[in-house]
Amino acid sequence: MATSSSADLSKAVKQQYMELPQGGTVQAMYIWIDGTGEGLRCKTRTLDAEPKTIEDLPEWNFDGSSTYQSEGSNSDMYLIPKAIFRDPFRKDPNKLILCEVLKYNRKPAETNLRQMCAKIMDKVENQHPWFGMEQEYTILGIDGHPFGWPSNGFPGPQGPYYCGVGADKAYGRDIVEAHYRACLYAGVDICGTNAEVMPAQWEFQVGPCEGIRMGDHLWMARFILHRVCEDFGVVVSFDPKPISGNWNGAGCHTNFSTKEMREEGGLKQIEEAIEKLSKRHQYHIRAYDPKGGLDNARRLTGRHETSNINEFSAGVANRGASIRIPRSVGQEKRGYFEDRRPSANCDPYAVTEALIRTCLLGEIGEEPEEYKQ
Repeated sequence: MATSSSADLSKAVKQQYMELPQGGTVQAMYIWIDGTGEGLRCKTRTLDAEPKTIEDLPEWNFDGSSTYQSEGSNSDMYLIPKAIFRDPFRKDPNKLILCEVLKYNRKPAETNLRQMCAKIMDKVENQHPWFGMEQEYTILGIDGHPFGWPSNGFPGPQGPYYCGVGADKAYGRDIVEAHYRACLYAGVDICGTNAEVMPAQWEFQVGPCEGIRMGDHLWMARFILHRVCEDFGVVVSFDPKPISGNWNGAGCHTNFSTKEMREEGGLKQIEEAIEKLSKRHQYHIRAYDPKGGLDNARRLTGRHETSNINEFSAGVANRGASIRIPRSVGQEKRGYFEDRRPSANCDPYAVTEALIRTCLLGEIGEEPEEYKQ
């Protein structure tokens, strides 16, 4: 199993230094989405006191020419703090700071989808939109080979691995447990985890989160997972189809509801929202992975618990549909629905914004209304 050289360094020696007093100062790690729309970057600064609110945090900057976000001749980009979390790696009073990125002219960077998402969420705050996202991922060695798989072959076929127990079924549980506890410490709204259908594939769930909080908490959960895997010397992949052939892909199923959907008789509003979604399928496909649907085309084949990327479908308890209504919701006539189309590497800001635009703002057509000429 190929692990990184850093994983071989003595953690006990490092711990001697991590236990040294900080003299009343705080380390704040600023985190942002880079120019790929998938990668995360981070750097740390010292603060004189523990920040209690976003207003306590200074703006910062970085070299965008080294993160695929600007040219070298005009490379300064601004980091705008937006959400604070406890740091599970350095521990209290240190912080993780999720940031938006602005260009030299103070306009959002191309992969800063948070700013527009926040504006859209503000329009519907009185409807209290809740989201829950199911983030699937695959653990790989640094050579790109799935963790625990035979070096020159494949494990046994899918069947025993989903929610499996035992060394021959659960590949990498230590990473999953470390990530779960780190998220709880940080204040991320993580609500569960399980082994998935393909060996070395896992899932964690974040939510319910209201509005912009969904994107903030999922991105921070992803960052923490990257850092945990770094400590173990392995790599996390959010690729929607990391292994071709008869193996399940990885998605980010998104559960959605409004206050009205959650109340008595809310099934009517759920059905109305699904009808709106059925008329805007291609718009959502483009919003549901960072390459405008190209990544998801490898996953949404109509096999392996997916729908066909070219067709919209909906059904009760149907995991082969675009939209699934849970059986309990069908029985109780209220609750939420699950959009099974988003890919594992989706931007949650794009996904949640698209759902609001179509289901609550009543937009039609294949372009967001603000962008129409």
